[in-house]
Amino acid sequence: MNCIAIDDEPLALELLKDNIGKIPFLNLVAACNNAFEAMETMQTQSVDLIFIDIQMPGLTGLQFIASLEKKPLVIFITAYKQYAVESYDLDVVDYLVKPVPLERFIKACNRAKELHELKSVKSSVTKEKTPSHFFVNVDYSQLKVKFDDIIWMRGYGDYIKFHLKSIEHPLVVRTTFKDLEMELPQNKFIRIHKSYSVAIDEITAIRKNSIFLGEKELSVGETFRESVEKLIGKRN
Repeated sequence: MNCIAIDDEPLALELLKDNIGKIPFLNLVAACNNAFEAMETMQTQSVDLIFIDIQMPGLTGLQFIASLEKKPLVIFITAYKQYAVESYDLDVVDYLVKPVPLERFIKACNRAKELHELKSVKSSVTKEKTPSHFFVNVDYSQLKVKFDDIIWMRGYGDYIKFHLKSIEHPLVVRTTFKDLEMELPQNKFIRIHKSYSVAIDEITAIRKNSIFLGEKELSVGETFRESVEKLIGKRN
């Protein structure tokens, strides 16, 4: 597990570094004197676990952890007992009060390791459950279509034309957008018109009434304009 240590007291930081060095599954990527140094480190380093003091100048440990959009696992190490309840609101692994006995430190690290492994297993299961493709009826056969291969789709009554990266001509499938939207991942596609649905990653530009897929321009229907505006952050 990659970890960082944050403490504004040099002696406390050295002791923390020494204790981390005794734990075989921990890899210390940085020792920081304040939260701002830690911010810089986390922009370039993958961090699984943070050891952090609470009372620090500029930005406290609590404020720093609360500011993180994606939180690694966190162990607070502090001389103050009164922040324990507040710290657990941040869903931390443990709260250690200085001076910390080595066996208590090891116990906290083992708990962090268990949580990290559990998180990794859940992430793997989620990825396995997320499909990368679906099947459509074409010429009495079930044809596999990969979601990443789709550029955009156009509906014609009970038929939809799939414009794909892998083939030159559109793939015509007997289905409707209502049925199709049950198959398509909502985070990958957006309906922009009663007749059009597009792959979000293929969008190159957006205007008030149009969406561009490279040189291809598609109209945005009035009913779907709000969804497009949300996509570009104009509305909450």
